[in-house]
Amino acid sequence: MPALPDPITSPDAVDRPAAGAFAFIFTRLPALLRLSCGLFCLVVALAVRTPPVRAELLLPAVAVLTGWSLWYASRAWRNGIGAPLVAGDVALTSTACLAIPVLVAPEVLPGEASWIAVLASTTVINAQATAPAYWSIPAGLLVVAAYATGASLAGNPTEAKAHATTLLGQIACTAMMTALMRRRIARADAAFLTAQRATRHATVARIAREAERRQNRDLHDTVLATLTMVGQGAVGGSSTALRERCAADLRTLAALAEARSVPHDASARLDERLRAVLARLPNLPVVADLPPCTVAAVVAEAIAESAYAALANVANHAPGARATLRLRRFAGTVTVEVADNGPGFDPATVPLHRYGLRESVRGRMATIGGRADIDSAPGEGTRIRLEWSDVG
Repeated sequence: MPALPDPITSPDAVDRPAAGAFAFIFTRLPALLRLSCGLFCLVVALAVRTPPVRAELLLPAVAVLTGWSLWYASRAWRNGIGAPLVAGDVALTSTACLAIPVLVAPEVLPGEASWIAVLASTTVINAQATAPAYWSIPAGLLVVAAYATGASLAGNPTEAKAHATTLLGQIACTAMMTALMRRRIARADAAFLTAQRATRHATVARIAREAERRQNRDLHDTVLATLTMVGQGAVGGSSTALRERCAADLRTLAALAEARSVPHDASARLDERLRAVLARLPNLPVVADLPPCTVAAVVAEAIAESAYAALANVANHAPGARATLRLRRFAGTVTVEVADNGPGFDPATVPLHRYGLRESVRGRMATIGGRADIDSAPGEGTRIRLEWSDVG
């Protein structure tokens, strides 16, 4: 069923979609990067174990780092990346870097290609991408210092200087890229929020206008219609018919007020609502075909009142005409047809100030996403087809 207008609600959950997308991406990517790094380190670290690498230290270290990588990726994927996760990653990586002399064989240390070098790069990149700059940069510098110290203790100051420089470049690039993206995203969300507020204000104004139009429709279909009949001399000023008509108008307005308090998701029998419409027009001969049909209460109200407006037009403008009212539902589409054999008219010649068909029928159906087609010509009667579909 097409969505019906909802009351204005707090937009807090959708005000910052760009920030939400940023958080999503910069949670999934670091998780995958940490997982792939952990598996890479597991394979490469165990491939070369020549002295001074100490197997009794290497194996537990690799096991801890691999387990941490799996846990990091799982938790980040499900719950996001917070400060504890980043701090733990930096602490474990720094410890491993300080232990380079007993974890990395000297022949694989040069060239910034050892598994420890990959681990350090992954950690500083993830830290800059997932934590605020005011502490992610110091955390990255801690890893740089630990790597430089460990490589120097392993007797390779050249590697210490080379990869420390690489790590500093990675920290700077990732930090600047993340800061730039956050700034752009903040601007995008601010613009979105401004547009969203403007949309909500326009919606409030539209709802207010629609409430006024609906009130005018209800008055047109009840009080004004009765006054029109009095003015045309259709009923006498002190007749029983006039009193009954006024009483019916009051009951109709009370029923409409009560119907508006029904929740949008409530349902109602449209055929019963249409029979109630016929009861409000006892002097109009109508042949009705109304099989059972259940729709949303607001839809039933709109269709029934549109049908009432159409039938009231027959009573007011085609006295003596016979009318038919037919309800059908097929493949999710509800149609109500009101037809009469009266004198008919040319819809194109109806003045713009005439309210009946424009608002009481077409306007009312538009509020539920439906439509009203009017087919009439002088001397050929009138047929009004109301249509609403729950496919949307």
